[in-house]
Parts: sequence; structure tokens; C-alpha cells
Amino acid sequence: MKTLKSLGDLKGKRVLVRADFNVPLDGTTIKDDGRIKAALPTIKELRGQGAKVILMAHLGRPKGKVVPELSLAPVADRLGELLGVSVPLADDTYGPDAEAKVDAMQDGDVVLLQNVRFNPEETSKDEAERDAYAEKIAKLGDAFVSDGFGVVHRAQGSNYSVAKFLPSAAGLLVEKEVKALSKATENPERPFTVVLGGSKVSDKLGVIENLLSKADRLVIGGGMVFTFLKAKGYEVGSSLLEDDQVDTVKGYIQTAQEKGVELVLPTDIVVADEFKADSPHEVVAADAMPAGRMGLDIGPDSQKLFHDKIVDSKTVVWNGPMGVFEFPAFAEGTRAVAQGLVDATKAGAFTIVGGGDSASAVRNLGFPDDGFSHISTGGGASLEFLEGKELPGLKVLE
Repeated sequence: MKTLKSLGDLKGKRVLVRADFNVPLDGTTIKDDGRIKAALPTIKELRGQGAKVILMAHLGRPKGKVVPELSLAPVADRLGELLGVSVPLADDTYGPDAEAKVDAMQDGDVVLLQNVRFNPEETSKDEAERDAYAEKIAKLGDAFVSDGFGVVHRAQGSNYSVAKFLPSAAGLLVEKEVKALSKATENPERPFTVVLGGSKVSDKLGVIENLLSKADRLVIGGGMVFTFLKAKGYEVGSSLLEDDQVDTVKGYIQTAQEKGVELVLPTDIVVADEFKADSPHEVVAADAMPAGRMGLDIGPDSQKLFHDKIVDSKTVVWNGPMGVFEFPAFAEGTRAVAQGLVDATKAGAFTIVGGGDSASAVRNLGFPDDGFSHISTGGGASLEFLEGKELPGLKVLE
């Protein structure tokens, strides 16, 4: 994979950078600026070299239409605050305003182009259509840097097609992500523990399949655990369940046994009457869930079990919360896992928080970013990397 050094001297050059600024918003207020902060090292490096930095990113799912609520204006404002400079926002991704703002740039200036997903061609399935669009964007720059790890698992206009028209390289964030995830999966220091949560088993099938031959221990929580408990013949009440995956999960349980992989499931569950923050709840044994209630978190015994298994590891990869962490009453399982990773890191383990909801959870629960070896910025991209899939946004940089 080509890195920034391969682009040579960038002084005075216009460098198009695909970043990942898909941040959670409350109106126009950014709730978590982690992805913006993750892009700063590359932006600062390019500015330090005297490049003109032209940033591209998406926000939300406008589906090829201009949706004012999904404008990148709040991102431009926050980026300007973090950099201590003005970051103008173009009205378009390519076109008159983008061209005018780029033409007015001095060395070291930063401009942000408008939401790339306002253009239907960005996510078009037609490669020729994507390429024609990407060529228009490419005319704004002299080089392209891919630094939005959260989108490298997609072959889209601004992160894949643009690389065909310009000298291209990975940014510092993408380089860091690839190194960290490779370190965890290619030759991990053992014991190697993988902690998986989140709502659906089906989202994690490829990861489980790939890591069953690599991990020493698989720890399962979140909504997906109820499919595992059902596969063991337990009652799961009205909990989230993927009935069509029960047989697949039975196969995983069998494979784990055959390969000597320790499969750690919760011993107790916090069950509630309904999916509400203030729903009455209690702790029950994992094999004795009442028929009419739903599991919304792992229980206190499981919290200690999961924490201790994590601390007894040299490499830990975690993807997916253990419960409905957005509701304080059901956040303790996720907190225990996060604390386990922090304690393991202090003890010298290499720990990765695998992006998406897990990254949001650790920040919402007040854990510092430097409490972990690496917090990934890519939910889906991290998962597909862990599955061993080829990611088009990385392949194009080789």
C-alpha cells in the first residue's frame, strides 16, 4: 500500500483527501467528534508540507439528493476550531463554487467540499458513471490521499474511483488502522481474545468464521448472544433473536469445541419488560430467562467473567456493545468490557476497539481514547478487515 512518502514533495500541490466525517449529529451539534480528530494528523502533515488540502467526506444517507440537514457545515466549523484556521465549505463537491474556492487557496489552506453523497454518482453501481463523476472531482487536485478508513470497504466515487485519475496514497489514519488490525489478526500475541456484541449474529458471521481459526477465546454478548443461547436450547423470551441463524451458530459452537477455542457466553442476563430506558428489570440466570421478558444487558456475574477473561489476554479485539448502553440501566455490561480493555492495556496487552457503536460507547461512558491501544474509526470496514475480505479502497492504493 502506497503511503504519503510515495507522493514526494507536495509543496504548492492541491491534495484531495477523502476523510471520514460521518459524525453523529443532534440538529447541527456534533455529538462525537472522534472521526474529525482522527483526520487531524494527515491534515496537519499535508499543511506542514505546504500543500493545499481539499477535503471530501459524506454525512448520513442523503441518497443522492441535497438534504440541507446533512450539510457538512458543522464539520467545517469544528474542523476550523481544532485546526485554529478558517475552513471554507464549498456549496458543491465539484462545480463552480468548489472550483472558485480551490482556485483561491494559498499553500497550507484547507477547504471542505460539500457532502459527496449529495451526488447520486458517488454510490452508483455503474462503474462508468462513477468514473466520469470521479474524473470531475480529480480535476480539482494534483494528488489523492485516502484517509477515510470507515469507507474503504466500499468502491465509491470519492474513495476508489478518484484514485484512478491521480497519484494516490494512504493517509496516516488509514496506514495506522491497517497496521493495528493486521497486528491483531496476522500474528497476535497470545492469548488472543475476540469480544463480539451488537444486535445481530448475521452482521458478524464472517468475523466469527475467520477468527475461529485464529483466536484463543471468543466472548459473546449483546443482542447476538440470544441466538447463541437459543442454540444451546435455552429460553430467550422476547429478546432479539435470529431464528434463521440458530443452526449456523450450533455449527460455530461445535467448531469452537473441536478447535479448542474457548467460547465464553454470559451466565446471567438483565431482563426487562420492554425496550425502554425506565423499564422494570431484574437479573436472571442465562439458562432461566422468563418467557415474556427481553434481555437488554449481561448481568453482574457475566460482567466480572468477561472483564477477567479480557484482562487475561495479550491481544484483544472488541466489536459491538454488550447491551443497550444508551440506557444507563443497561450500560454496565459494556462498561465492564471497556474497563477490561483499559486494564488489559495497562498490563501491556494490545487492545482494539473496533469502531462503530463500540467507539461511541467508550466515549459516551467517559473512557479516554488513550486508555486503549487503538480505537478504529471504521465499523463496517473493521469488520470486513477482520473477516479477511479484500477492501477495494485499500486495494486501489497498492
